[in-house]
Amino acid sequence: MSTPPAVSSATSARTREHFSTRLHNFWERVSEGRQIDDLWTQFAADARASYGFYGRDVDWDEIKRLPTWRQPLHVARQFFWALLLKLTPARRILLLAALVMLLLSDVKILDIRFEFLAAAIFLLLLSLELADKVTMKRDLEIAREIQTWLVPSSPPPVPGAELAFASRPQNSVAGDYYDAFFGTTGAAEGGMLTLVIADVAGKSIPAALLMATLQASLRTIAGEGASLADLVLRLNRYACAHSLDGRRFTTAVLAEYEPATRRLSYVNAGHNAPILRRANGDMEKLDIGGLPLGIDSAAEYETSAKDLRPGDALIFFTDGVVEAFDESGQEFGDGRWLAAIRNLPEISAQESLQFLMTTVDAFVGATRQSDDITCMIFRAKSA
Repeated sequence: MSTPPAVSSATSARTREHFSTRLHNFWERVSEGRQIDDLWTQFAADARASYGFYGRDVDWDEIKRLPTWRQPLHVARQFFWALLLKLTPARRILLLAALVMLLLSDVKILDIRFEFLAAAIFLLLLSLELADKVTMKRDLEIAREIQTWLVPSSPPPVPGAELAFASRPQNSVAGDYYDAFFGTTGAAEGGMLTLVIADVAGKSIPAALLMATLQASLRTIAGEGASLADLVLRLNRYACAHSLDGRRFTTAVLAEYEPATRRLSYVNAGHNAPILRRANGDMEKLDIGGLPLGIDSAAEYETSAKDLRPGDALIFFTDGVVEAFDESGQEFGDGRWLAAIRNLPEISAQESLQFLMTTVDAFVGATRQSDDITCMIFRAKSA
């Protein structure tokens, strides 16, 4: 008995619809719901980052001395060696074996399909590298969680002022550090607010470990009621003892704010100078201080002070802000940063932070972040 055409057509339609639904669900799961343009932008950003990563191992000076027609081959060869040497010895052999098998794909030996063996080896290498990456990512996420315990999750209440901060690590963990706390005496008892922003040389785990030791030292010394001048000297001596002969130095700005007088004392240890934007639009740099911490144990530091008035905004930041670059490799730069601060509306500290970070994000676009980015806004307001 034959199936009626109408029934057969309906069955085929349901089959197509079922297949289309499954294909759509598969695509949504793989792409995480992103559009093709977004995926291509992400791929392009990843490709540029990988090119820069492997390109650091290429001897570009040697390449430039070669005739133009020979340069592409030598670039490809050096990129290949840069990739190969980042694998373990066993995985290097596997990769080379897979490449040889691809070259033998047209050779018939005992009816062996070498291209299938090569594909299997490539898949094995990919799974091994992915397993390493996932394990490392899990460890970094744990380290990131621990690191978040070392910095304030929310700003302390400050009489007559507002505070906001944000930090974006280049990797899961960062070498940037910020802090805001009242030391031995609270705000209600007329205590001094300590403000800190710092940047440990380097990135990822090594910088994060030094950041943790800096935080512990700072909190300990500040808890003893040390003056700002004594605080920076003792931090510098500690940093010098753990700086690997100056190779792991730290730039920092340390400040104390007295709510009763609105007076801010500070010392700049080789850090990007914070910008004080007055309510009338004038801008001043907080650049008085000395060398970065960890370079010279006998270094001397000069302190300075600013009197804040209602409407003044003080912007602390790390070099990842001004050194952020777009897809063409152009830096955001001091000029754009100062222009953004100059155009800062009369809004809250949190809104000011969002305004500035959005300005940086709009310039960078989808380019992968190249350094830790930290920004802290302190705004004086009417009591």
